[in-house]
Amino acid sequence: MATGRAHRPATRSRGIPEATVARLPLYLRALTALSERSVPTVSSEELAAAAGVNSAKLRKDFSYLGSYGTRGVGYDVEYLVYQISRELGLTQDWPVVIVGIGNLGAALANYGGFASRGFRVAALIDADPGMAGKPVAGIPVQHTDELEKIIQDDGVSIGVIATPAGAAQQVCDRLVAAGVTSILNFAPTVLNVPEGVDVRKVDLSIELQILAFHEQRKAGEEAAADGVAPPVAARKQPHSTGSADQGPDGDVPAVMPA
Repeated sequence: MATGRAHRPATRSRGIPEATVARLPLYLRALTALSERSVPTVSSEELAAAAGVNSAKLRKDFSYLGSYGTRGVGYDVEYLVYQISRELGLTQDWPVVIVGIGNLGAALANYGGFASRGFRVAALIDADPGMAGKPVAGIPVQHTDELEKIIQDDGVSIGVIATPAGAAQQVCDRLVAAGVTSILNFAPTVLNVPEGVDVRKVDLSIELQILAFHEQRKAGEEAAADGVAPPVAARKQPHSTGSADQGPDGDVPAVMPA
């Protein structure tokens, strides 16, 4: 099987928009579920509903792949699974290193979905000398002193950072200097990378805050519908010059996550 360094996905060279690329994994997940149920074909409406998009957008996305389906029949499920997997680069082996084997890093190492989706955890790296040699998910943890050698020996092009925020940029710099060109960042900080290096950030606290916003809005709408005052968190704070609770704009408290 080819390694990640030998081949890279063709999405950019073929001019597929980034928004379409971001939706391809959603289609693949829905198609894989259909394939596991031995469903041979699927309509654009059914697949769009399963992926959580509208059917017109789905058809437009698939047109970039050169796949238009058959009128009255729909899309061939197995062929689309192959087509999207190939476009995403999942028909080859992508060695991955995970740096930072705390609770989150260990959970990622134990995630069974990597191997089934074309990603091989080549190494687990941690700065704690006491972790060296300890197996996590059947893989012995190695010290960060070995990072560059591991990247070179295994042809790693994807790095996962699960360190504390204070260590993330230094780890990122070392990964990039060693040749890693794609990084999945779980550390609660923004990474600075040179052009040509792709970073995807996963911040659970931000996602929870967005959900909290929607919950607050729904609570305010429900309260308004019932004719009662909304919860305190959903109400606008009164204007009061010089109040210690005021934000810089004078109306809303300036509350930022730690």
